[in-house]
Parts: sequence; structure tokens; C-alpha cells
Amino acid sequence: MACTLAVVLAACGSANNQSANQSSSTSSDSAQTSSDAAATDDYTLVQDGKLTMISNFYFPPFVSMSTDQSHENPVDNFEGFDVDVYKAVCDKLGLEPNILPSVQFDTIVPTIKQGGKADVSIGAITITDERQQEVDMTDPYMDSNQAIVVKKDATATDIDTLNVSGMKIAVQAGTTGEAWAQENLPNATIVPLDDVIQALTGLQTGTYNAVVCDLPVAEYEISVAYSDLQITTEIPTGEQYGIVVSKDNPGLTKAINQALQELQDDGTMDELEQKWFGTTL
Repeated sequence: MACTLAVVLAACGSANNQSANQSSSTSSDSAQTSSDAAATDDYTLVQDGKLTMISNFYFPPFVSMSTDQSHENPVDNFEGFDVDVYKAVCDKLGLEPNILPSVQFDTIVPTIKQGGKADVSIGAITITDERQQEVDMTDPYMDSNQAIVVKKDATATDIDTLNVSGMKIAVQAGTTGEAWAQENLPNATIVPLDDVIQALTGLQTGTYNAVVCDLPVAEYEISVAYSDLQITTEIPTGEQYGIVVSKDNPGLTKAINQALQELQDDGTMDELEQKWFGTTL
């Protein structure tokens, strides 16, 4: 998300600034359950003792809504690889998870940049130079490529046959998949949508001729829900996913980077990859 698995991938107001000014640095109690970074780095939080996260929760298997929405703890209404990574980071920092309702992907970077609503965003978000001009992004925690998805009976299946007038290519708005399609399929009509599920469903029903999205997401969705679709081209974009943090909060970026390294070192990341992808990546 790339979404450019989003991926994402297959990239949100002024009154909230007051709450950001009122947020406090982490306490010594939090540091006891974490590494030295949380104890020595000064960072602020939207809500004291909580790491507040936003994402677009229509990007499985990274971030999605649980089929069971009756959990007493609202955090348990969300699931996915990145949700588990986020919870593990919270545990390392000694902070309570706090997940806000789903937002549009292209509003994530502006929201984190403005501050006051959420501390971080995670959800297959590709590290790009353009995004790093607006916000901090942590060290990468996963690699990804893009993919072209078409129906199994399609005749237009590759870049050459799709890059013609009249072809409609669905993408998730604000993602690296959209950026790739705009650059490499200039003769086709690129259709930005709210989420990748809309794109794949529209492809399935014949509204679109192809979808460009994060490879891990395409592989997952085809395996569980879209058996009549196929990946015809893996696009070697060499993307890496990171967690989005405000540039005004460099201590938080540093603390999360150390937490991510600890999760790699202690085998947690391997366990989560096995859980969601069936293998280590």
C-alpha cells in the first residue's frame, strides 16, 4: 500500500491540535516493560498511556475488520498481520492499544502530519521519498512488490495489452499501485477507489479490466475470496512497509524502531508471518 502485502498499500483537523498539546510523555511505568529507548526518548501521545493508531481497514491480510464485532474491547474488532505487529509494538513500549475507526487511505499521511488525532498509522504503507517529506516513517518491517490482477478468462493480461484506450484499471487511491499505474499505463483509464476490495469486486463483475495492487494482498484475496481472478504480472517495485509517525515526534519513531528490532530478534515477526502468510517472508 503500496498498496506500493498494500500495501500500501495498495498512501486526515485543527481542533484536535489542542489534545495533542495536552498529551504527555510516557511514564516510567511504561518504560519498565520496554527497552531503554522508551525510558530515555521523550515523545508525546494523543492519549496518555495509549498508542493511538489509524488505518484503512479494508486491506487484508494486513488490516481488516473482524467478522465478530461484538468484542468488549473495541481493539479486538480489528485484525490482520499489521494489527498484530502494532499490538506487539504497544506491548514492547508498555502502552495500551487504541485503534480508531477506519479512514480513507489517502487521508492517513495528512492526519498524522497535522497531529492531535492519532500517533501512528500502520497498514502496508510503503516508505517513499514523497511521504517522508511530510511525515516520519520507521525502519522497514516487510518487503513487497505490486501485481497486475485480471479475470482468468481475460484476453488483455499484461502491460502491453492493458495500456490501450478503453481499458479501465482499478487502484486504491493514494497508493503506490495508483502511482505505478499512472506512470506505466498512460493510455488506459486509471480509476482510483476507496479500497482494494472495491477494486477486486469490480474486476470480478466486469466493471474493470484489471487491478494493480500490492502482491501479498492480491495473493491472499485470490486464495480466500476471488478464485476467478489471477495474477498475471508481478511488478518488481522493491517496496518496503513502515509505520507512519509525525515529524514532531522523533522520539516515538526511535522507540518504535527499537521495538521493531526486538520483535525481529525475539522471533515474534517470524511467528506473525507464519500465522498470516503460512511462511516466513
